[in-house]
Amino acid sequence: MKGKIYLIPVPLGGYDFRDVIPENVINTTIKIRHFIVENEKSARRYLRLIDKEFPLDESVFMVLDEHTSEKNIPVFLDYVVKGIDTGLMSEAGIPGIADPGANLVKLAHSMDIRVVPLSGPSSIILALSASGLNGQNFTFHGYLPVKKDALIPKMHEIEKRSVKGETQIFMEAPYRNQRMLEYLISVCNPDTKLCIAADITLASEEITTRTISEWKNKLPQLKNRLVIFLLNAGY
Repeated sequence: MKGKIYLIPVPLGGYDFRDVIPENVINTTIKIRHFIVENEKSARRYLRLIDKEFPLDESVFMVLDEHTSEKNIPVFLDYVVKGIDTGLMSEAGIPGIADPGANLVKLAHSMDIRVVPLSGPSSIILALSASGLNGQNFTFHGYLPVKKDALIPKMHEIEKRSVKGETQIFMEAPYRNQRMLEYLISVCNPDTKLCIAADITLASEEITTRTISEWKNKLPQLKNRLVIFLLNAGY
């Protein structure tokens, strides 16, 4: 019998994992000894955080990150095929969403391996639910282009897509957040709604939706914060 792939959530940050990770999820996690992780150091730190006696030296860690070739992914499922339950962990939040683990999950389904999602925080979903914008029709773009000559046309494109009410969700590297906000303010229509969801689940959490014209008068400082941007011109 094949093992299962458990999608193990981890906190987005903060001081106490119990604030966002259910007790039954913690109990399931500490029973697993084989892990596929985005970052081994972070995974080990989290496991020792939730269980000070967790047997790290008796556990197996395989690193699957953005540099892993898709052709090499099948080897990550060798233990599962042999009947060993394995946990998939990303750097933050729930695996498989804006995460390289999605390719592994896709392959697991094609091999009739059971995939078990565990409840935990997703910054994208939490931001959408708290934004007041359309939660029935939305698109997540991940990271927008870095260079200005590609970024500005992309901003116009996603704003145009949102005119019919489809919420557009995207993110940026923390050190480029302020630049992203300034570009949005300069190129989007004054009545377009922009939600800035910063530091979700952290003590410094701020989630605010305003029109572009309203944001112009009160720009927040976003540099080096964890931010999800949500845009909607027709809702």
